[in-house]
Amino acid sequence: MMNQRNQDLSEKLVPWAPAQMTFSDYMSTALPAEKLDRSGPQSFFGLTMLDLEKFIQHHGKEKYRAQQLYKWVYEKKVTDFDLMSNLSKSFRDELKSLFTFELPKVLTHLKSVDGTQKFLFDMGDGQSVEAVLIPSDDRMTLCISSEIGCNMACRFCFTGKQKLKRRLRPEEIVGQFLQSQALLPEGWRITNIVFMGMGEPLDNPESVFKTIEILSNDWGINFSRRKITVSTSGIVPEMWRIAASKTRLAVSLNGYSDESRSKIMPINKRWDLLELLNECRKYNQQTKDLVTFEYVLLKGITDQISHAKELYNITRGIGCKINIIPFNEHPGSEFARPDDVTIAAFQQELMRLGAHVLLRRTMGRDIFAACGQLTSAYKEHPGQMDISNSALGGKHVTDSRRRELGLR
Repeated sequence: MMNQRNQDLSEKLVPWAPAQMTFSDYMSTALPAEKLDRSGPQSFFGLTMLDLEKFIQHHGKEKYRAQQLYKWVYEKKVTDFDLMSNLSKSFRDELKSLFTFELPKVLTHLKSVDGTQKFLFDMGDGQSVEAVLIPSDDRMTLCISSEIGCNMACRFCFTGKQKLKRRLRPEEIVGQFLQSQALLPEGWRITNIVFMGMGEPLDNPESVFKTIEILSNDWGINFSRRKITVSTSGIVPEMWRIAASKTRLAVSLNGYSDESRSKIMPINKRWDLLELLNECRKYNQQTKDLVTFEYVLLKGITDQISHAKELYNITRGIGCKINIIPFNEHPGSEFARPDDVTIAAFQQELMRLGAHVLLRRTMGRDIFAACGQLTSAYKEHPGQMDISNSALGGKHVTDSRRRELGLR
């Protein structure tokens, strides 16, 4: 039977409106990206079309020149102003002193046995972030980082062990996309972007949503917003931005009650499940898109059949799908990955109850590129791990494997 608290979570609803509270209430340890020193030439990759139009007009040029520049740089991949033939020579010479086209350097490039690729990008001053390319039959997904480190301190996440160093600027996030795309074989392209790498995207909203504006502009890359997912651990006052940007919402839920979630995600003590799930309902009602709930299975902590029932109860009033993610080990972790029988049984229980549920395919686990395994470079930075302890490996649970496990 559903307890009273979870009944409240599944029924209470408030009207949609951007929350007035800002994340400044929450403790922060890094200087916001937009307040870092940006004197001198501007990075072209950090400017939205509106930014570029204003910048061009400020220098006495016509507004439409911004569209020409976007087309040259993003569509034609030309960054040499001398080759931009529809611009006057005097304008081209002037542009050389106004813009730079620097991209973050790739420090390491690892490839998994399953085809996943992980990149370590140099962000200057000895800081770095990771991004991951995840292949599948019908898509190529880039998991992108928004911060160096993270403030959220989720206990199961490797990035969470690294305190927030700095929020990334838009050009540093766009740069991850451009560098990753450039390293793909000819004819291949990134089809989906998920802001699920290092950092909490809604802790750096200005840069994240500027990046989305840049990548989706019609005169540039023209990346579909429907193919972009922004994940959050639950910064409720900033969640309205995801609906406003017309992108997809994913929520790192990982708990079946306030008590269970607060133990592993400190943010739940600031904005609890009632507030978080209300905001998810509002997103679903406004956009008609399903909310993706990400739920990490921690051995003996969030992986029991009773937990599956509670998880279903608190989410059943929301248009959603649930991605269950077996925990991915990392150095110094206090948690363990459930065995394959427990994982499959948890999934089966949610399906029996009527949930739309997927077992997240574990990709890149052998190179520490799976969910919850990303971090910056340091002396003992892990390279590879043995994944033979899981009979599921990096694959979905097939029908034959279900029969082997004695499951339907």
